[in-house]
Order: sequence, then structure tokens, then C-alpha cells
Amino acid sequence: MQLDKLFQMQKSLDSYIEGKHQLQNEDLFDRKVLALLVEIGELANETRCFKFWSIKPSSEREVILEEFVDGIHFILSLGIECGFDELPLEVSNIPSLLTITEQFIHIYDRVGIFKKSRELNDFMMVLELYLQLAALLGITYEEMEQAYIQKNEVNYTRQHNNY
Repeated sequence: MQLDKLFQMQKSLDSYIEGKHQLQNEDLFDRKVLALLVEIGELANETRCFKFWSIKPSSEREVILEEFVDGIHFILSLGIECGFDELPLEVSNIPSLLTITEQFIHIYDRVGIFKKSRELNDFMMVLELYLQLAALLGITYEEMEQAYIQKNEVNYTRQHNNY
């Protein structure tokens, strides 16, 4: 996955949004953490992985992919907040041994740790766990990158239309 390219796209989007809403001098870290947690929850809801009481299947793949990349937007944005977009980041391809439900819980836990530390190793753990979740959901890096680019365009359009 081309993190440099996605970081640049996210940085441009963040700058546009912050300028449009006069947020350049505000600390948005906590709001972005909460937004990420909400997006992770929305993704979990679409997968229905935890809904043991229901036989209804998960949402269509495109819906899950779109929800997934919403999380990528906020992970990248948090990395930018901490200055990690300027570093050469290497993402490991170690597969998860957890179930999808366990992976979601692990991600939530690690987001909380990163929120407190704001350290690179904790950020990388969140990113890697989220990418492991992609693999568990059958999402490839190529699909993820293409969906991110498409959603980034949607986000600009929303801003132009006063979303």
C-alpha cells in the first residue's frame, strides 16, 4: 500500500476542511480519535460479526469497503496530527490469528492506548491491526487504496456542497 500517496491526499483534505471551517488553530486530536472509534463501530455494525442473535448476513462488500476506508481516513489524519506522515513507515504483513470480533476489540483497545501516548509505535500498532482487519474481511491493499481515492473525492464533493 502506498502510504505516502494516501497521507498526501489526506493532508490536503484535512487542510481544506480545517481552512473551510476555520479550525487551523484547534487541537482536533480527540475529535479525530472519537470519529475513528465511531467509524470502527459503523464498520463492525455492517459486518454484523458480533450479532450472534441474528441470522441476517453482513452488508454488501461495497458497503463494508466504504466503511473500512472511512476508518483509514481518520487513522491517516491522526498520523498527520502527530507528524508521522513525514516518516518512512513500513507496514508488516503479519496475518491476525484473531476472529473478526476479537480484532475489532483489539483495535478499540489499541486506539485508546494511542490516544494516551500519541507515540509512533502505538500509531503503527493501530494501523497494522486495522490492515489485518482488512485481510480478515477479504479486502486487498489494491481495493483499499482505490476505495480510499474514491471516498476522498466524495469527501471533497461533500465539503463543496456544505455537508
